Amino acid sequence: MKNENELEVIYRDEYYIAVNKPSGLLVHRSPIDRHETRFAVQMLRDQIGQYVYPLHRLDKPTSGVLFFALDKESANLASEQFKNSTIQKTYLAVVRGYTDDSGIINYALKEKLDKIADKDAQKDKEAQEAITHYKTLAKAELDFSVGRYDKVRYSLVELKPKTGRKHQIRRHMKHISHHLLGDTKYGRGEHNKFIRKEFDCRRMLLHASELKLYHPYLKKEITIYAGLDTTFLKINKLIFSYQDDR
Repeated sequence: MKNENELEVIYRDEYYIAVNKPSGLLVHRSPIDRHETRFAVQMLRDQIGQYVYPLHRLDKPTSGVLFFALDKESANLASEQFKNSTIQKTYLAVVRGYTDDSGIINYALKEKLDKIADKDAQKDKEAQEAITHYKTLAKAELDFSVGRYDKVRYSLVELKPKTGRKHQIRRHMKHISHHLLGDTKYGRGEHNKFIRKEFDCRRMLLHASELKLYHPYLKKEITIYAGLDTTFLKINKLIFSYQDDR
């Protein structure tokens, strides 16, 4: 059994390693969260006793597959796939309202800049193309009054972003008025308070469940899965009675 200072390793070979990042953990040190002392990159380096090269990021409140290279050459080979958006990423999320059975959100996004981390970045860039495909897995209506509604409706959705803009899924779901539950930046406060009170859920319900990429050494496509944490599983069971059979 791993302790709290160890990450769950979900894939490893001599070139690459992937972990299931918990919600609330930064990938690496950031000037925006100066008070934080735990970072996925450093934790993994300490855990396996060698340097690792992060190939992408997950937002602090997002959980799921986080992929690293174990040497510089392997990092260079895989990073091209991330740059060219040929990696297939799959996320699970719980959102407010009933989403359509499936859909494509094609809505350009202006680059989000942080006042501290991006203080020297160009601030007048045009909006960039951003596309997210989604599919509804389950829907539920609960007998609770939240905001101006007598009952609340929620959807469990699978999302596949085709581009990699900052906070893309969170901003796209807000754009179609199906805000992510637990999202304190783009979500709805009354729903965040509701899930904290009724389900003791204190995380954003967005999880990077699957990462599919071409392995440059094995010469084949590999798929890495990350299981849901206890909180997300509880929400699925209590609200949707949904279970992933993989």
